[in-house]
Amino acid sequence: MTAARLLVVVPSETDPPARLGEWLRAAGLELDERHLRLGDALPENLDGVDGLLVLGGPQSSMDDEETSPELVGVRALLRQAIDRDLPTLAICLGAQLVAQVGGGRTRVGVDGPEVGATLVAKRDAADADPVFGPVPLSPDVIQWHHDEISELPRDAQLLASNPHYPHQAFRVGRHVYALQFHIETTPEMVRAWAESDPVGVAASPLDLETLCLRATAAHDDVADAWQPFAARFAALVSASAGARA
Repeated sequence: MTAARLLVVVPSETDPPARLGEWLRAAGLELDERHLRLGDALPENLDGVDGLLVLGGPQSSMDDEETSPELVGVRALLRQAIDRDLPTLAICLGAQLVAQVGGGRTRVGVDGPEVGATLVAKRDAADADPVFGPVPLSPDVIQWHHDEISELPRDAQLLASNPHYPHQAFRVGRHVYALQFHIETTPEMVRAWAESDPVGVAASPLDLETLCLRATAAHDDVADAWQPFAARFAALVSASAGARA
């Protein structure tokens, strides 16, 4: 039996699929990775694709075509994914782009950057969601964003929040999931982000070393919460492949 094909869009080499990619492969998916800043081309459409993963990067969701031309094709694919209700997982920048193309809004975060290890809280509506429902009530996550999703698409279902920024996870349609936070990181990735983002680190009450140490300590708990989530998303993609066959 042919493995279900997941198109993986990597807008920046600073945020590869990392552990999330390992979890999805272990769950039986074939990953077709497109690294945009290495020159990989995106397909014009999602024909022959069973699911879509869009990761993050230092670009802003508010960048125009001249500033970040690589995001034009990403927005187009996300629009198609929403229209088809294709199983999709979008993370950080990817989640902000889902909000935009779905009719919501993003802006520079009014309370400044949100960085480091933290918690989010599931909303009651998440309990009925087959992919998000089994996630713990207050799962560990890694944050690293300067912009925020200020307004969700009108038909979106909010799945998780926190006191800093309320729109932490949401679903559009039945199968398009968006996470403002990160679940894919390694400690090495977080350290690289911290060392390259003094503005983000300055927004934290922690110094760089403490921020990185706490993020490192949280990674096992992140895996405990989100590897099973990744497996459930993979099952959704595999079901999509079965329906297409």
